[in-house]
Amino acid sequence: MRADCVVLDVDGVLVDVADSYRRAIVESIERVYDDTIPKERIQAFKDAGGFNNDWELTYAAALYVLARQEGYPESVEGFTGRIADRGGGLAAAEAVVEAALSAEAARRVRERWNRERLREVFQWLYLGRDLYRDLEGEAPSGVPDDHAGFIHDEPVLLDPEVRERLVEHYAVGVLTGRPAAEAEIALSRVGLDIPEEHRFTMDDWEEGKPHPRALVTLAERFESDSTAFVGDTLDDVRTARNAAAADPDREYHAVGVLTGGLAGEEGRRKYEEEGATAVLDSVNDLPDLLE
Repeated sequence: MRADCVVLDVDGVLVDVADSYRRAIVESIERVYDDTIPKERIQAFKDAGGFNNDWELTYAAALYVLARQEGYPESVEGFTGRIADRGGGLAAAEAVVEAALSAEAARRVRERWNRERLREVFQWLYLGRDLYRDLEGEAPSGVPDDHAGFIHDEPVLLDPEVRERLVEHYAVGVLTGRPAAEAEIALSRVGLDIPEEHRFTMDDWEEGKPHPRALVTLAERFESDSTAFVGDTLDDVRTARNAAAADPDREYHAVGVLTGGLAGEEGRRKYEEEGATAVLDSVNDLPDLLE
């Protein structure tokens, strides 16, 4: 596999977010509704597609919890399978609930579904008191004032020597669903100094993965002939595939890593079925693959 440009996702690739973002999804729903889904079921939403934004995944999982309280009969896997059948994402989740429940039950779900409150609590849990006040403003009501934030529980996955090999031999960019400020925090922790023009974050584009625009734009800015995009979800693979279709004059390679929600032989199988060019145990295996 040949590449002159490497574009890296952040979550599950550069830092482990099992005890930060994914914990915040589960616990924010629990705090708002006194009910939630198991953390291991989050991956089913990721696999359905369209949930690169963890706030929207939280809203969809909360929607499932509320629908279940109104008699929705299917498991998380059944619910997310129907989301996938409708193209993935939050709008598909809403459509599944509307189709499955009576008009009166669906109305009750909509009335209780408070996305603004879910986002406030999610951000408080993730950022903690000090960062929340810096980035978001006044603390939301009903949360512990001394909370430190799950953001501090993100082990770095990229080894320093591998980081240096990558930046020495390749053009390196970042493509992430994180907001820009949170991406900066993670990149600083990893030790990657990526200029803004070589990053795409949630703040830089509306479409989100698996739309190809951001990846194609980065390849254009680097004047790359062959770009490897390293991610931890099936939507990351789809992003590279879509970029190859949208920009046939360049090569795009999807590289999946097994350090995020997709792990083990099952994760490898899902990547391969989705068309990944390569599957690695971690991002630290990337230089050997490329060289």
